[in-house]
Amino acid sequence: MHYTVRALLVFGAGAVLGLVLVLTNLTGLGWAASATMAASLAALPAAIVADWWSYRPWRKPQRKSRKRSAAPARKRSQTRKRR
Repeated sequence: MHYTVRALLVFGAGAVLGLVLVLTNLTGLGWAASATMAASLAALPAAIVADWWSYRPWRKPQRKSRKRSAAPARKRSQTRKRR
């Protein structure tokens, strides 16, 4: 969902920019907010497909290797004395 969230955040930023432009009565920059929202809406289907493709529900998970790690060398006990 990384790409979808980013596309929706860009859309939200465009909406906030449009709201700020309307509140400050700057109609000349309204095209920037409209272009931002339109671009993010156009990118949203591609983002959804990219998220779905990265999930890949048909792909089997990789098996864990059965290779065992080598056990650490054991120390000799100090209680026995060699003759």
